[in-house]
Amino acid sequence: MYLPKHLALAVSGLCVLPSALAAQPVQKVKPPVSQAYIDLATFSGGAPMPGAGGLMGSLFGARNNDNTFGMTQTGSPGRWMDVTLLTRNNGKLKTATHSVPAGSKLAPVLNLLAPEQAPVEVGDTQDSPEPVKFEMPKGKMYLYWGCGAEVRKGQPLVLDLAKMDPAQFNKFFQNRSATSRVPGPALGRPVWPNKIDARRLPDGASMVGEHGFAGDGVVDGFKFNIDARHDLMPAVEAARNDDGNGVLFKWKPMQQASAWFVQAMGMRDTGKAEGNEMEMVYWTSSELPDMGMGLVNYQPNGSISKWQKEKVLLPASATECMAPKEAVGAMSMSRVIAYGEELNMAYPPRPKDPKITWEPQWDVKVRLKSVASLMPGMGAAMNAAMAGQEAAPEASQEKQAPASVTGTVKEAVTRGVVDSLVRGLFKR
Repeated sequence: MYLPKHLALAVSGLCVLPSALAAQPVQKVKPPVSQAYIDLATFSGGAPMPGAGGLMGSLFGARNNDNTFGMTQTGSPGRWMDVTLLTRNNGKLKTATHSVPAGSKLAPVLNLLAPEQAPVEVGDTQDSPEPVKFEMPKGKMYLYWGCGAEVRKGQPLVLDLAKMDPAQFNKFFQNRSATSRVPGPALGRPVWPNKIDARRLPDGASMVGEHGFAGDGVVDGFKFNIDARHDLMPAVEAARNDDGNGVLFKWKPMQQASAWFVQAMGMRDTGKAEGNEMEMVYWTSSELPDMGMGLVNYQPNGSISKWQKEKVLLPASATECMAPKEAVGAMSMSRVIAYGEELNMAYPPRPKDPKITWEPQWDVKVRLKSVASLMPGMGAAMNAAMAGQEAAPEASQEKQAPASVTGTVKEAVTRGVVDSLVRGLFKR
C-alpha cells in the first residue's frame, strides 16, 4: 500500500513515540537535610470545643487558651502558631532557635524544645480506668448540601443508625480531605511553643519578614522570607440570619482567602423518652454531598483548586451562602473557614534538567487558615459587628448566653457520636 510521504513520516513518528517517552530520565530527588513546618491559625467566635485538642492537646497539657503545641487545631479563639523542626544530621536534636522578624513582637528568637521522652499512648498506664462502653445511639442522621433556600431533589441523605447498613454508611459519610499530617513533637524534633517558651502571639503580630532556623545539625543558611500573602490571617467576620425562607450566612471579604467553605451541624429533639435517641442534621455549602468534617482544616493548594472547580468549595470572591431552614435549625453550630494559600519553599531550587539530582539542603511548609464558629444566640452581636454597630445589651447578654451554652453542649455530643462512628467504621 502506498502512503504519501508526509503521512508515512507521521505514522513512523507514532511508532517511535512510546519508546522516546520511555527514554525520558526520571529525576532523582533526595530528602531535605533540614525541614521546618509552620502552622498559622486564626479562630474567632464561639468557644473552644470540649476535647477539641484531641490527643495532641492532652499530651501537652492543653487547657483553653493555653499556648501549647497543637492549639492550631483546637478552635480556641485567638491567633496561634505551631513550629516543628527536624534535621537528618542530628536525630537527637533537643533545642534549636527560630529567628523571627520584629513585626512578630516575639523577636529576636523563639526557643524550640523537643520532649524528653516519647509521648505515652492513651491507655498505656497500668492504672488506666475501665474502657467506656459505647452504646450505638438510636435515631437518624440527615445530610443536606448546596447554597439555596430550597431543599434540592434527592436530599436529604438519611442514615438510620439502628440498621447499620454498610452501603448506607459509606454513602452518608463522605468527607473530603487532603490535609497532610505534619510532624509533631518527638525525640529529636523540637517544637514551639513548649514548656520553656510558651509566649502567646501578641495582638497585631505579623510574620512578614525574614525567618531562620539554627541548631546542632541544622544546615547553615536556613533562612527564608514570608510575604504578606502568607502572613497570619485576620479573623473571619461572619454572621447568620435566620428567617422564614432559610438561613443566610454572610461574611466580609478577605484578601488572603483562596476559597471558602461553610458547615452547620446540630440536633433535633425527637420528643421520645429514650435518652439515646436523636436526630442529627448536617449541611454544607458544597455542591456535592459532603459532611464537611474533613474540610474545615488546612488543605493543600492543588486540592483547593480542584474542589473549587467541582464547586465543593466556594470561590475566593464569595461573601454569602443561603441554607434551607430544614437543614440549619435554631440550635445548629456553624463554621465558616477561609483557606489561606500554602507556602512551600526549598533551597536550592529544583533543577529544571531532569538529569540533575535534586539535593535540597532545607525546605519549609507554611499552612494558613482562619475559622469562625457561629454559635446559636450570637447573631445579634455578630450582625452588629458586620454592620459596624454595637449590639443591644439585652441581645448580647440575656439572650445569647443560654443558647451559647446549650449549643456548645449539643455540639460536643454531636462530635462525640460522629467521632465514635467514624473510628469504628473506618479504622484500619
